[in-house]
Amino acid sequence: MTDDALLDATDPATWGPSLDAAVHTVQRGGLVVLPTDTVYGIGADAFTPEAVAALLAAKGRGRQMPPPVLMPDVRTLDGLAMGVPAEVRDLAEAFWPGGLTVILVAQPSLAWDLGDTHGTVALRVPDHPVALALLQRTGPMAVSSANRTGQPSALEVREAHEQLGDRVQVYLDGGRTPGQVASTIVDATGDELRVVREGAISLERLREVAPVVAGEPGR
Repeated sequence: MTDDALLDATDPATWGPSLDAAVHTVQRGGLVVLPTDTVYGIGADAFTPEAVAALLAAKGRGRQMPPPVLMPDVRTLDGLAMGVPAEVRDLAEAFWPGGLTVILVAQPSLAWDLGDTHGTVALRVPDHPVALALLQRTGPMAVSSANRTGQPSALEVREAHEQLGDRVQVYLDGGRTPGQVASTIVDATGDELRVVREGAISLERLREVAPVVAGEPGR
């Protein structure tokens, strides 16, 4: 890995220049690898279709698997989604930042193209200081796991580089990420909230906050 691609982001006192470079890259439509509270992610500006297309290409993934969107905080929710149920707001208050992804109806006025989303968007606020610091400056980012499709998720920045190489312009090294427990995904686009992937947050914990059912929704 070249020194100009690998940037240290382990210490908030000194990571300013690294974040500056990452922000500049995202604003130019480039790709950034960043640590999250699950695994390393590959991110792009959610509102630059060419950047999102490059993200999918870097992973070897088609438009039929659109990336989720990471947000800096819950205040961004209504700008990206419409008709947010009160129960989703309760879940967001309880589990954001954290390992909860919610699928909602996307705001139809947004100028973005995340892939074949069928008018929905998967949203999450990650619980990682580097990710949050970056998102506070870039705004919402399309972020998927930093690995080639079908390959192991990256827990170290060098593992991400081994798979993605020069397809990514900046790699933020925040140290080893906590682990491979993916976020729990709740689909809130139907008549009831449904868990479509159980991960970091159990169904039992979700049900302590809101009425959530298990199982894939019929479509």
